[in-house]
Amino acid sequence: MAVHGDSVEPDDKLELDGKPLRVRDKKAVVIAYHKPAGVECTSDPRVPENIIAAVSYPERVFHVGRLDKFSEGLILLTNRGELVNEILRAGHGHEKEYVVEVDRPIPERALARLRKGIELDGKPTLPAEAERLAPRVFRIVLREGRNRQIRRMCEALDLRVKRLVRVRVMNVKLGELRAGRWRKLTAEELRVLEAGVSSRLHSPA
Repeated sequence: MAVHGDSVEPDDKLELDGKPLRVRDKKAVVIAYHKPAGVECTSDPRVPENIIAAVSYPERVFHVGRLDKFSEGLILLTNRGELVNEILRAGHGHEKEYVVEVDRPIPERALARLRKGIELDGKPTLPAEAERLAPRVFRIVLREGRNRQIRRMCEALDLRVKRLVRVRVMNVKLGELRAGRWRKLTAEELRVLEAGVSSRLHSPA
C-alpha cells in the first residue's frame, strides 16, 4: 500500500480501489540556453549565479555537461535525467563547436597542434577541427570534454583566451539566441539529438 511521499517507478502498476490507474508521461523538454559569462553550471542554490536560477524554468531541469564560469554560449538543459546520462555516457564522439578569441595573432603552427592534439595531464587530446576566422579568432570542434580543455590547450601554446563562446552542441546551434535567453528545441532538433546519442551508445567499440 502506498503512502504519501512514495515514488513511482516506470514499471510499477498503480491501482485505486482495485481499478488500474493510467499515469501520464511527463512531457519531455529540452532547452537551449545562451549562458552569459558569470553564470555557473551548478544547481547548488547557495551559488548566487547558478544556472538553474538564471534559466528560471517552471519545472526541474538538469544541465547537460557544463561551461566554465567565464565561458559563454550554448548549453542544453532538460527535465529528462536519462537523456543527460545518455549524452554524458556517449563519451568521445559527439561534437561541440566553439569560437575563441585570444590575446595575440594565432600562428599556423598553433592551429596545426590543435588539430593534431596537445598533451594535457600526460594524455594527448583527441584530434580537433581548427581554423582561423580572424587574426586572433579561431573556430574549434572538439569530440571530448576535459576540464577547461580549450583554455588549457591555449595555455600550452602561449595563448591567453579573452573570450570563449560555444556555438554548437551536436546538431543544436546557438544561432541568434541572445545571451541570457533560452528556447525549446524543435521536434526535429530533438529527434536528431536523440538519434545521435542512441547511435553513439550502440555503435561497436
